[in-house]
Amino acid sequence: MFHHVKELQFNARVSRPDPKFARLLLEQFGGSNGELKAAMQYFVQAFSCRYPYPDKYDLLMDIATEEFSHLEIVGATIQMLLSGVNGELKDTADESEIMKLLDGKAAKEEFIHEAIVNPHFGVLSGGGPMLTDSNGIPWTAAYVNANGDLTVDLRSNIAAESRAKIVYEYLMKFTDDEAVKETLRFLMTREVAHYQMFEAALATIQPNFPPGVLQGDPRFSNLYFNMSSGADARGPWNDGTSTQLGEAWQFIEDPLQHVLDTNGLSEASPTGASRTPQEVSQLNAQLGRQRSEEIAAATSEIDMQWSTYTKSGGKIEDEY
Repeated sequence: MFHHVKELQFNARVSRPDPKFARLLLEQFGGSNGELKAAMQYFVQAFSCRYPYPDKYDLLMDIATEEFSHLEIVGATIQMLLSGVNGELKDTADESEIMKLLDGKAAKEEFIHEAIVNPHFGVLSGGGPMLTDSNGIPWTAAYVNANGDLTVDLRSNIAAESRAKIVYEYLMKFTDDEAVKETLRFLMTREVAHYQMFEAALATIQPNFPPGVLQGDPRFSNLYFNMSSGADARGPWNDGTSTQLGEAWQFIEDPLQHVLDTNGLSEASPTGASRTPQEVSQLNAQLGRQRSEEIAAATSEIDMQWSTYTKSGGKIEDEY
């Protein structure tokens, strides 16, 4: 159940119209890293958590709903940045006030150029936000990542918050309106907060590495293939021990010779890894049963009901 409150979560303000920046800001309205993408991603991911992981369901739905409020902030800011454009486009007089807003012939030609590059925003929308990115590419559900495994989905969300945060950073470089910057700074900071929430939620799922259930073959989990010629770089990604499994990295200096020597890796043996294929197979089966039982124990297959309503203090509460 959603209940819309007409006040924005953050009091967005704009000092003056700026159609150019309004177009750029569309990136966070209908773009691949924008607020609608985040809202829909967390909203869709939440469904598979409803019964087996109600705490994560609560987290995902709360953040998804906040992302919808951020979409509202971005839309409101775009509309304010376009102040005057919508009305003037509807003025059929030859010399309307929009020409004054565009400051003469040069600005008018630039506006026409912008309309050619992105006709949806300048011509079809009539001066309002649309669900496209800054180049007029329509929003698509293909932006949404929902894999049905919490360890995978939460990592996708951490990455999504990271990308959204850097877009806000870039956007702030294209406006000198301090009121707009303040709004962008708020939205950027909430990406930082959500990143930490998803990171903390991931830490409560143990084990959570590798993502998913299957552990990976110990013959190949610590191999670093030197696939480029020239000066070789060494670092903690190919020297020392791996960050999660604690296995010694094996630097394969000559990948082609290694493939030939091991008959296409089929005869390779684990090196620098304490895990054996047998132990991995047992862990795969054990973790698979554990995750399956968690879901099965919380999910009924008959007489299913999504919500249970109880009255408390005159209010109806949803129990789960």
